[in-house]
Amino acid sequence: MRILGIDYGDARTGLSISDPSGFLAGSPSVIHEWNYDKLVDKLVSFVQENRIEEIVLGWPKNMDGTAGPRAEKCEALAETLRERTGIPVTLWDERRTTVAAHDILHQTGKKAKKHRQTVDAVAASLILQGYLDFKRRQS
Repeated sequence: MRILGIDYGDARTGLSISDPSGFLAGSPSVIHEWNYDKLVDKLVSFVQENRIEEIVLGWPKNMDGTAGPRAEKCEALAETLRERTGIPVTLWDERRTTVAAHDILHQTGKKAKKHRQTVDAVAASLILQGYLDFKRRQS
């Protein structure tokens, strides 16, 4: 089963696909798109081209657990993707994921200025891997 992890952003949306066994997150990439409708079209095409069977979408809740405006945008995207693809979309708490992604990039020697190009893809991989690990513990 191929699962897609998404880190949704206004300008850049990070993607990561699991291996066919659903064990590891990999294939990180970024879609550069400001327009919501065009982004959705690109995501739907990506899902179809890669035979994705499930989506996990980062859900940026506030530190106190409440849903702010960004989380509400993600909830709307999740609903749109469910309608357009017909596959399950799980919202996954992504608090501190971007901070962790920056830490990983820093530890690998990437300069802070270069983080912007890849941080969303790394964040998507962290979101997806967290979800895959959770699913494994549940079974």
